Amino acid sequence: MKKFSFKIDPLTHEEFLEVYLRGPQILTDPFLNKASAFTDEERISLELVGMLRYKNSSLEIQRKRVYESYQSKTSDIEKYIFLQGLLNRNETLFYSLLLAHLEEMLPIVYTPTVGHACMNLSHITRRYRGLYLNPDNIMHIDTIFQNISIPEVYLIVVTDGERILGLGDLGSDGMGIPVGKINLYIAAGGIHPACCMPMTLDVGTNNQRLLDDELYLGWKHPRLEGEEYYNFIEKFVLGVKRNFPQAILQWEDFAKHKAFNLLKKYQERIPSFNDDIQGTGAVALSALITSMKIKKSSFKEQKYIVVGLGQAGSGIALNIMEMLKEEGLTEDEASSRIFAVDKFGLLTDDMQNLEPQMVRFAHKRDSLQNWAIADPKNITLKEVVKNSGANVLIGVTAQTGLFDKEILETMAKNDPRPVIMALSNPTSKCECTPQEVMEATGGKGLMAAGSPYEPIEGPEGVIYTSQCNNMYIFPGVGLGSLIAKTPKITHKMFIAASHELSNMVTQEQMDKGLLLPGFEDIRKISRRIAKATILEAQNSGLGRSFTDEELDEIIEKAQWNPQYLNYRPGTYYKESKKIYS
Repeated sequence: MKKFSFKIDPLTHEEFLEVYLRGPQILTDPFLNKASAFTDEERISLELVGMLRYKNSSLEIQRKRVYESYQSKTSDIEKYIFLQGLLNRNETLFYSLLLAHLEEMLPIVYTPTVGHACMNLSHITRRYRGLYLNPDNIMHIDTIFQNISIPEVYLIVVTDGERILGLGDLGSDGMGIPVGKINLYIAAGGIHPACCMPMTLDVGTNNQRLLDDELYLGWKHPRLEGEEYYNFIEKFVLGVKRNFPQAILQWEDFAKHKAFNLLKKYQERIPSFNDDIQGTGAVALSALITSMKIKKSSFKEQKYIVVGLGQAGSGIALNIMEMLKEEGLTEDEASSRIFAVDKFGLLTDDMQNLEPQMVRFAHKRDSLQNWAIADPKNITLKEVVKNSGANVLIGVTAQTGLFDKEILETMAKNDPRPVIMALSNPTSKCECTPQEVMEATGGKGLMAAGSPYEPIEGPEGVIYTSQCNNMYIFPGVGLGSLIAKTPKITHKMFIAASHELSNMVTQEQMDKGLLLPGFEDIRKISRRIAKATILEAQNSGLGRSFTDEELDEIIEKAQWNPQYLNYRPGTYYKESKKIYS
């Protein structure tokens, strides 16, 4: 049953919600509940008289009240639970608070605190959010989707919980990730919360801790694998296409081999993408584009080491290769400038059982004949740094301190302004720190990290470190794809987003060594990323076309701002039968 509809008054053109619930039903619905902000007229017409205290509060006053409560919490997990409680009571107030204190609350609603929350989600769950599909209910997927009470679903973030952050298999307790990602879509991109749906494909877990936990709320079976697993996914995707034909689908925190398989299988069939692969790759590429501007160099004049060829590392390496090809190099010439290092050392073409995403970046063994190495079967990272003469070092390994003093000093010998990107988070998993890069490079190194770092004092003044946060990219790509109604989301759209994000870095910021813009106006950033996405879609003959004059206005209008609309009582009919109560 739909609980409300968006309406426009034909006489006054006022936007309002036609509400089909009454009394306490409204107060328990997180999107409809205004709490003390209901007007006297609404309290009468919606049968709320006597259920609320006398005082009418503005959204600003409500925000002050809940922020005071938030500040009283003494731990990050308590703050997370408080914010989730607010989200489940009053979505408009939650997003108003989040936008007002975005940088402060980002580490709470998403990494790193969301990881701690997922580790304990069955123990701290207060109220269910989103949809859970499992092998026992997947045959009812159409009924489940038709029972969704929001007016329309345009955005789905889905996980199967197998690779939650760096924490591994958390089963259906991984739902905290889609919920958190949608929080960021709404806060940063402005996508309307009444159009977003987090989902978990609860296909079991191989985590014995969860299987033994009597409080675990998921499907207590070993994970579906092989044909059973992919048949389940196919039923899910077909259900999405039947019921939400305009929705985009973001795959989130799937195991590495499944993530690549799903992206390849469905990216042409449904507008979908994988943020761990494409979003991370795009924001890292943007930082590299800016670094080339600072160094007054080009991609083809650099050599790159990418350590960790999982989803993020492969996405980054792929984007670097595309940039090298854009600058005129052949596929072989481009791959020869990228040195991919994984747990067995430098990837070479004579290695057995390379994963599919690794093959493209495996070096020809005969190209390494002049290298000084101890064990040809295991060429270490230090040997790669010394022999390759690399200018750029990128880590996505979650190995603390992997980029040690010797490696960083060698990078400084290779290039007076080396680019060091230690992208693992949280900070406890970072491959190196800004302080270590500063000391090893004399303050000349350019650095980006996966986690936020405070500025530090260097030999020539204050040194800044950019945070490679996917929030720069995915909300805008999602917003642009929805506005364009593109039938698929292409790699070129992410490349266009990377260029546009780099274009937002001012000369003053580049002079400070920053590779990405600040978060101060993330809504504006998302608008520009959305525009770049739409223009690339148009250039590729995908989706709707707009004139330059109307595009900016349409994008800005598409962004939802947390504010209370007026409510008017309505009567809901389904199959000519009145079903509201």
